[in-house]
Amino acid sequence: MKIVCEGIALSDALGKVVKACSVRTTNPILETVKLTAENDSLSLLATDGEISILKKIKADVLEEGAVCVPGKYFAEFIKRLEREQIALQTEESTLRIEYADSQSAVQTLSAADFPAIDFAIDETKIRLTAKDLKDLIAKTCFCCAQDDSRPVLKGCLIEAQEGSVRFTALDGYRMATCRKNLTAMRGGMRIICPGRTLGEIARMLGADDEEIEICVRKNLLLVEVDDTVLTSRLYEGEFVNVSGIVPREFQTEVIADRAALSESVERASVLARTDKSSVIVFDVKEDRMGVTSNTSMGSVDESVKVMTDGKDVTIALNCKYVSDCMNVISDEKVRMRFNGAVSPCVITPADGDGFLYLILPVRTTNG
Repeated sequence: MKIVCEGIALSDALGKVVKACSVRTTNPILETVKLTAENDSLSLLATDGEISILKKIKADVLEEGAVCVPGKYFAEFIKRLEREQIALQTEESTLRIEYADSQSAVQTLSAADFPAIDFAIDETKIRLTAKDLKDLIAKTCFCCAQDDSRPVLKGCLIEAQEGSVRFTALDGYRMATCRKNLTAMRGGMRIICPGRTLGEIARMLGADDEEIEICVRKNLLLVEVDDTVLTSRLYEGEFVNVSGIVPREFQTEVIADRAALSESVERASVLARTDKSSVIVFDVKEDRMGVTSNTSMGSVDESVKVMTDGKDVTIALNCKYVSDCMNVISDEKVRMRFNGAVSPCVITPADGDGFLYLILPVRTTNG
């Protein structure tokens, strides 16, 4: 293999694909980026066995070929050559890197040992705008579980039917769901996509009005943005039946200004986080909702003006869960619904059903 390319293009491509390199593995090939020179382009491919990322850049290909280089090291080294024109040439088990009046070399592995990646994934498709996909990911994925006790909960349930798609994530303490309309679809879809995969997709997305296709075949997913292609394995198994989790009726409904409530929650959270329980207490009485936090460090006692329908209620919630929710909502008003101190709090738009958050209460010594 022998090619010449611009350092900035190579560095940018490596920055994207190296995220799929394995960090902890007994198989060294999964720590590499496969470089393939063919026609007038250089393809960069990395995989950790779950996620694969492929990126193509323009290059002057003097000799076609393929080789595997240490991903993290090669990316860091090339990042420091972004202003240079770079020549890459294989020599036995090394890759020579020439730039300006200098040269370096890196040890390589055989491209023949790199896993075969399936890019023929298009059995089922949905299409939506990049803006809506970003919103779906942002509004749900923070609720994916982080531990391995129930692997499917580390993923997001994606359901597409009748022209709309719904993302749902939960970790056992809170749940997020968000719905958007599709611009096109082929076949119904019900998959569990790893939260990590969706995070990488979000980083790939460009202009808001660009249309993105999510393609699925059996337990594989593919998304292509510009010259970058991501594939991922999907989680197998049964997701939690969420239809029976959200209460159908509520004793108390509150409509609040999201910005005012969010600011009050953030101030109370500063103090709440100094305590192990991280609790904020919400006290709804008539047209006011108290937002309080009491720890050994001190206390915060605030009041937010609200519109209330139903009974007075006092409920304790984890400050992080409420804060995370408020930080991804852009609506001016939010609706909060309650069934007492020991039932979940449900947060939705003041109008419509574009998203829903459910947060389990914290039992306090006073409750």
